[in-house]
Amino acid sequence: MFNLEAITRKNIWNLKAYSSARDEFQGKAEVYLDANENPFGNLNRYPDPYQRSVKERLSVLKGLPVNQVFIGNGSDEVIDLCLRIFCEPGKEKALTFVPTYGMYQVSAAINDIELLELPLTDDFDIDLELVQPYLTDASLKVIFLCSPNNPTGNCLSVERIASIAKAFRGVVLVDEAYIDFSTQTSWTEQLAAYPNLIISQTFSKAWGMAAARVGVAYASSEIIGLFNKVKPPYNISSLNQQAVLTSLDALELYERNKAKVLNEREVLLRELPTIGLVKKIYPTETNFILVEMLDADTVYEQLVARGIIIRNRSSLIANCLRISVGTQQENKQLINALKALSERLVTE
Repeated sequence: MFNLEAITRKNIWNLKAYSSARDEFQGKAEVYLDANENPFGNLNRYPDPYQRSVKERLSVLKGLPVNQVFIGNGSDEVIDLCLRIFCEPGKEKALTFVPTYGMYQVSAAINDIELLELPLTDDFDIDLELVQPYLTDASLKVIFLCSPNNPTGNCLSVERIASIAKAFRGVVLVDEAYIDFSTQTSWTEQLAAYPNLIISQTFSKAWGMAAARVGVAYASSEIIGLFNKVKPPYNISSLNQQAVLTSLDALELYERNKAKVLNEREVLLRELPTIGLVKKIYPTETNFILVEMLDADTVYEQLVARGIIIRNRSSLIANCLRISVGTQQENKQLINALKALSERLVTE
């Protein structure tokens, strides 16, 4: 049985959280003389430390109680908090499957946590036989699963994620940064069945708010309570909270823009196979496409010379480039450049 106290670092479990001025008084007042703020200026007041208005809106949108919602400074803060709360530095471990999002490794290194990296299968899915021996390791506290996965673009098997969440006594973070582009149902709908599950999402991708750096975690109220205890008091600015609320007021625009991205993704998926340099196109449930090239390094360098920047992922997956879906004009420019480059290299 999952026991949250047993897997939480003792100093964190016993931590008395910092109490800010906005913790001690909530509501509206005429005179604020409690937080040593400058009485002058347009941004002189501290933001709501618990982003209540944003959480209330997300609570309705996701069908979850407010106390099961956490707002982070990007989803990277959620990743970092998982390691800080549950893993003893220099002693305990986290695990993920590679290739995947690089911040799991960076955050683990910063927190002095050993990150076990198991290879995905040939079709980029979880290898249950490979991970099985680790699930009973008492020193393993956190498992990171990115679905849809970056940089591969595919969703991990629902059944395999469920098998891990059921068998593991630590916490399982399912990183759903790209879930809005996917046909797969979010794991937020399974929180009641798996008390050790944490779902991270972001406003950086489908919501088009990468500059605002706002991430979200959904989990049990007990886990969210630990997140709130450890996070900095004012981790999300008033400007960014308002930006999120403005976006949530424009759901039709969000849906239209997402539909444009998905339509342009289909255009790229039709055009890319016609290019001679393209060897393989991997299935995608995201706003990017992983493409195997005959010579990825050369293609990448030639595109950079033409002012077109994509991501060279050859260090993770041999000869692979990751192409983000852009506007219609940007995608045409990319395809035309690839066709011209293909013709030139073939004639040479």
